[in-house]
Amino acid sequence: MSMDKLIPDCPYPGCFFCVMKEGNPNKRRTSIMKFFRELPSQDDDGQVLPISGLWNTAMAHPNDPEFIELGIFECMAALIWKGLKNRRWLAHDQNIYIPYYAAHIIGSYTMNMEDFAETAVNAGVIPPLVELLRGRLTWVEQRVAVRALGHLATYASTFPAVASHGEILELCIQLAMSSLEIVYSHFYQYADRRLSYHCDLLTRGMGGVEMESRKAEEWASQLQCWSLQLINCFAFKPEFISTICNPEFLVKLPGMWGGLVNENSPAGIGLLRTICHHKFGRGPVSSCPGVVEALCNIARSSDDWQYMAIDCLLWLLQDPNTCHKVIEKAAPALLDLAEISTLGDHKKLGDSILNVLQECIQSHATGRHSISNRIKEDVEEILHSRERFKWEKSMPKEDLHIKQAAALVVKLEGNSLFSAGNISGAASKYSEALALCPVRSKKERVVLYSNRAQCYLLLQQPLNAISDATRALCLHNPVNRHAKSLWRRAQAYDMLGLAKESLLDAILFINECSQSTDPDLSSRQNKVPDYAERLVKKQMRAAWLFREAAIKHGGIDCEADVGDGYGQGTDDSEWETASESDVGNDGRKEISNNDDEWNNDEGIADKIDKHSTREMKR
Repeated sequence: MSMDKLIPDCPYPGCFFCVMKEGNPNKRRTSIMKFFRELPSQDDDGQVLPISGLWNTAMAHPNDPEFIELGIFECMAALIWKGLKNRRWLAHDQNIYIPYYAAHIIGSYTMNMEDFAETAVNAGVIPPLVELLRGRLTWVEQRVAVRALGHLATYASTFPAVASHGEILELCIQLAMSSLEIVYSHFYQYADRRLSYHCDLLTRGMGGVEMESRKAEEWASQLQCWSLQLINCFAFKPEFISTICNPEFLVKLPGMWGGLVNENSPAGIGLLRTICHHKFGRGPVSSCPGVVEALCNIARSSDDWQYMAIDCLLWLLQDPNTCHKVIEKAAPALLDLAEISTLGDHKKLGDSILNVLQECIQSHATGRHSISNRIKEDVEEILHSRERFKWEKSMPKEDLHIKQAAALVVKLEGNSLFSAGNISGAASKYSEALALCPVRSKKERVVLYSNRAQCYLLLQQPLNAISDATRALCLHNPVNRHAKSLWRRAQAYDMLGLAKESLLDAILFINECSQSTDPDLSSRQNKVPDYAERLVKKQMRAAWLFREAAIKHGGIDCEADVGDGYGQGTDDSEWETASESDVGNDGRKEISNNDDEWNNDEGIADKIDKHSTREMKR
């Protein structure tokens, strides 16, 4: 019985939706197979409807083998070719959507299952996907093509088929570098020139110009990050490292971060980690000072990329051919992290850092690549603190309390000097207190480092402020969650013009404020501090994903406020520091356990930050 007799109301006999309603399993499979085989040769209207239905099915059930066995990959590949070769058909009805849906379907079904990927390769999907990757249609199709090829490249059995198309790697490198500019200039910049089918795909017909713009930024980020993911698959093979390590590309990698719209992607730092894991990749990376400096900044950060940057720096230091090139930059950043015990899956990370640095110093004790005395002294200082910690374990409690009391006295002297406006003298006192304070008194050392970071901010020494704030964050429990240190480091990064780093710390600071149990915050749990909101807005404009493209194409004046292109108001406020009542300290006094002597210092940090606010406004 024909399908049109089964479903008399259907105007399209044998259509996909009728086929799917067939109750007989054998007839259903036969009809689906016939549908997939015949669809590419048909020119009927309404073809986009079953393709969009298949797209929904692939997204919802990517591991279902039914359509894979019945020829969906051959069908999708043929439809992409048809769109590429027959522009009259592509422009007819709503066929313009079909190559996009077809490539997306291929990507969804190859996302999790290697045997599906093998079937796709055998069905011939790679050549038409490569043509989309070339930009034969538009950036929207490039996005889904690189997604699908990236999935095929992740499997050992199908990677060779992807790699056999030599142009894929070069295309992805160029796309990673140009994707943001492409999306900005071809879509974002002129709302009145946007292709209607792009707008429909971006918003599913549910939003206006503003939503289109937001989704365009998200898709642009995905286009770049998925290109990097595909390049990363090549980076595991030594024969491709030289192509990937193009200096022009390498130097841009740290800046390819995905933005806030794609914060979970490994992005550029993930690719750098793969490159640095290979001996052939470490040489080119070590020869790019800007890349090493960016790795140091990321290593000090408090986000998911931190451990990746730390891995890169440690591998560069462990390689005798690159150690001497990077140690002067890498060692200070890593020493700031020496107090971290655990970071994600990395256990005893601080010990690993110290061991690598010691090995570097020993291996370069003689020869033409000597290490500066400053680095050696800094390493010795950390080693000495480790010895102090061991010594304190066997120290009588009375002696330990004496040291704690002495450190407290000096700290209070520093607070008094700070309140009197003697910032340099206060910093010296905090340094003296750190030398006296028991290493085991981590909470108090957090406060001392954080207070000294505040001094360095006022003394216009942002690098020292970053170092001390990072050390405070490493000592804090939980790691990287000390609100005031996050805020101070955010300001220090701002002073250096590092917008992305400042933005991420400011956002983390706001998160800590919202989770604080400090009674001073109880009445404004849902209120973002005004000074933090201003800094976040400022840095969101400066770190805007399309900023460089907008400047290049005249969307904003590089000398003007970036907000002109981002739709934000100007930020003419002076940056300021958080007071105790604004920030809190996670509801806990920053003192060592069971040491009542430290409790007398309540409110000192409040005075420090209020004084610094006045200093900044003078």
